[in-house]
Amino acid sequence: MPDTIFGETLGTGEDATRTITKIAIFAVGGQGGGVLTDWIVNLAEANGYKAQSTSVAGVAQRTGATIYYVEMAPDTGKAPVFSLSPSQGDVDIVICAELMEAGRAVIRGFVTADKTTLITSSHRILAVSEKVVPGKGEQDSNAVLSRLGGASQKLVAFDMEEIATNNDSVISSSLFGALAGSGALPFPKSTYEDTIRNGGKSITASLASFNASFEHAQSAPPAKNTAEATTPKAKPTKTLKARGPKRKLAAWNQLLSRIEALPEPTREMARAGLRKTVEFQDLKYGEEYLNHLEIVLASDTEKENWELTKTAAKHIANAMCYDDTIRVAHIKTQKSRFQRVENEIQLKTGNQLYLIEYLHPRMEEISGTLPTRLGKWIEERPNLFNWLDRRVNKGRRIKTRSVRGFLTLWLISSLKPWRRSFLRHKIETQHFHTWRDLALKTVHSDYRLAIEILKCRRLIKGYSDTHTRSHSKFDRVLSSLPLLQGREDAADWLRRLREASLLDEKGEAMEGALKTIQTL
Repeated sequence: MPDTIFGETLGTGEDATRTITKIAIFAVGGQGGGVLTDWIVNLAEANGYKAQSTSVAGVAQRTGATIYYVEMAPDTGKAPVFSLSPSQGDVDIVICAELMEAGRAVIRGFVTADKTTLITSSHRILAVSEKVVPGKGEQDSNAVLSRLGGASQKLVAFDMEEIATNNDSVISSSLFGALAGSGALPFPKSTYEDTIRNGGKSITASLASFNASFEHAQSAPPAKNTAEATTPKAKPTKTLKARGPKRKLAAWNQLLSRIEALPEPTREMARAGLRKTVEFQDLKYGEEYLNHLEIVLASDTEKENWELTKTAAKHIANAMCYDDTIRVAHIKTQKSRFQRVENEIQLKTGNQLYLIEYLHPRMEEISGTLPTRLGKWIEERPNLFNWLDRRVNKGRRIKTRSVRGFLTLWLISSLKPWRRSFLRHKIETQHFHTWRDLALKTVHSDYRLAIEILKCRRLIKGYSDTHTRSHSKFDRVLSSLPLLQGREDAADWLRRLREASLLDEKGEAMEGALKTIQTL
């Protein structure tokens, strides 16, 4: 018996759903996935189509996106039967508001090379699984981009989040523009624009973002089988110019002249390290940084292209700029931070922003922000230390946009000139010298191992409990040195051990690697 659809008789065996266009949208909270879905439905109906939309909510905190699903077909007077969810291998258009969601859509089978137009923004929003990794947990974007072209019939991929931000809009408007520019739907551009106007919200900004994305989608080269066509261009590095009193500018220029005397391969990293240490403390601290760097340089050799000094330039700066209560308070009260938050949440004129900082100081942080003798005196008396810890070791909520909350943190940050006299600075300095000297003692017998010792500094990071755990990992990794020294592959083993320690917070991979080393 022949099939019937919308009152038309088809031949037996023909696909009765061939006139239905199926669109799956993958978006996370705040990206306007629901708005985009409504726009597409209204667009279809304005062009004489019947349309239906459904959604399956994802899990919060970036462990899953909400899937919005739209089916549309020409209105022939008969009610079509639409599906409630997408089927693998049977989706015409997939729209993703973030790059890895496009990768997941491919893995789940919603994108096929013979059928699907894939529209995705190439920017990243890190998932929880990427954030919890102590080291670099971010997945390789280029690896995903290189697969999308071959997995889809047509690929439209560029940074739509940047386009939306530049036009004071949200990504749903630029995704809508990319859909129009892709030509995947048989509707004129004017009806897309009318749909946005009929929405009645943020019309000017949404249209600006829509048009910019539309032009980009039409002018961009075909993105097929290669990552190069879709990879966002690197943003130019901003040049920072020093400002201040002539005396300090002269001292700063003197430090810069010392960097110019360093070997050319080391200068870029040394400049970054100098700027970081001066911002952390003062010009005198920057001078100390260069002194340490020059000590390392004296043990280096041009034969190795100054790799030891270049590595030291990065990690010495990070070691000298440790996270203490003063630095945390300074970061939280910076004007640039408030401006960044306002830009991220798109604060509107007339609205007020309230920020609540969640802090949990321990007695270790308190004693570390005391003069060295007083801090040591307290820590050497466990009963007193524990008694004080029970009274200060509790969570606090500080409103930094209130006068009282801001002044509380500002007063802590104002202790910066006295930082060198505090117990925390003494502890960090002693640990820094032990680590640096260990690398210098090793360099003449095993140059590559000395470099790996310097790189182990990246294990130490964070503040409070995080700092304590990372410090413990650092000590555990370097405890393997007596077992490795003298081996030709010592540097390789220390690198493997360091990378293993960055795989998980508990250090289970690190302990497994240590057991392997003990069997060598």
